Amino acid sequence: MKMVYLGADHRGFELKNKIVLELREKGWTVTDLTPKKDLDDDYTDISIKLGEKIVLEKALGILMCGSGAGVTVAANKVKGARAALAMTKKQARKIREDDNINVLCLAADFVNDEDNIEIVKDFLETPFMSEERFIRRINEIKEYENT
Repeated sequence: MKMVYLGADHRGFELKNKIVLELREKGWTVTDLTPKKDLDDDYTDISIKLGEKIVLEKALGILMCGSGAGVTVAANKVKGARAALAMTKKQARKIREDDNINVLCLAADFVNDEDNIEIVKDFLETPFMSEERFIRRINEIKEYENT
């Protein structure tokens, strides 16, 4: 089963809705963690909740805010979450291949919706390369997290 978690603040909300529809059309099971009532909820709450969920379930997640920076910083505070901003398809592929990123972060204000949707597709379709040097680096991060 292809499962992905999504979350967005008020600036990423419309993009998130478009991505939810696109992914469901492609057969993904999507769980939207975005609050339904208050679109002014802080990106920090949403990012941390999504980070915890993807670590617990060994899943993938996608976060959206205006710049993509805030959600990236907040999600990376969760032990085991590896969040990164991608603004191009090539960047989305590389963060999966090399760094096994489990949370894709998107900049709703700086990348158009169509390009962001393509970035999501490349992120979700790209496998981790599992080369020794990439595994070693990820393990170094895990080791630091455990100190």
